Amino acid sequence: MRRTLACLLLILALPVSAQIYKYTDANGNTVFTNQPPEGTKAESVELKPINTTTPAATPAPSAEPRLSEMPQNPYQVLELRDLPSEEALRANNGTFSVGVSIEPRLGPGHNLQLILDGKLYGSASNVPRLQLNEVDRGEHSLAVAVVQGEQIIQQSDTRTFTVQRVSTNSPARGN
Repeated sequence: MRRTLACLLLILALPVSAQIYKYTDANGNTVFTNQPPEGTKAESVELKPINTTTPAATPAPSAEPRLSEMPQNPYQVLELRDLPSEEALRANNGTFSVGVSIEPRLGPGHNLQLILDGKLYGSASNVPRLQLNEVDRGEHSLAVAVVQGEQIIQQSDTRTFTVQRVSTNSPARGN
């Protein structure tokens, strides 16, 4: 048992003591590796010691919480409204708007942004009514996110819906 443990510890220590080699490949690129290639001149690379610092004094607490100190989900209610759940959403030109229920109100620096089919859609806004334009017919997924700059603070549940548009071949479109 001791012999097995000693072998295991030696195996784990090998990567720590691995040597690094540097050489130039046939295309003139510099390559770093832990195994020198055969037939190519490789030079051993000596690494400098790792820089370390001592922890600085803890800064005085600020009145405004940092993002990392904010609650995981600062909004108790964040959901989409005005999307049909049973039938298709009729939008002949693919343009429609959705509402957002949010409680408490948006905090400073926070905006709302839609996520259509897994991708950020449109511009961020502080208005709880958002518009979608020229959405293709068919099934889509939609969610709303509270964003601060480019960081998503919180995201609603994703809703699936179907857009129904008039066919370009439909006689109802006229000429």
